[in-house]
Amino acid sequence: MIRPLTLVALMLTAAPVALSACAPAGEGVAQGDAAPGYQGIQTVLLEGDLVSFRVAMTGARDETDVEAYARCAAAQYALIRGAGFARHVRTNVARDGNTWRGDGVYLISAALPRGFKTIDAEVTVRDCGEQAIPTV
Repeated sequence: MIRPLTLVALMLTAAPVALSACAPAGEGVAQGDAAPGYQGIQTVLLEGDLVSFRVAMTGARDETDVEAYARCAAAQYALIRGAGFARHVRTNVARDGNTWRGDGVYLISAALPRGFKTIDAEVTVRDCGEQAIPTV
């Protein structure tokens, strides 16, 4: 037999789940919707073909959105410079209130660079366009 207090506790914990199941699809954060606001890209030549891409955005779901923004900037920059590839060196991400900032460093290269985190600039720029992520 279930005690009255236990029954009330079960009802209180189950009610939000039951109500959220009735919400229309595509509404709210539960569906993973994001409304990114891309605030700009700053390109800084560090040394040789080593370039930093400083990005800022609002509405990011997490640091992966900021990293993607920097990656898109690096890919477009590589194409502008006549290079077809880039190798990711590192990306630092910080959040200040609603604003996310990233500093991604990439080695720009005409030939496929050594390493695991390489990107094909042309393919990446096309993918960024499909995802509506701006580039340089």
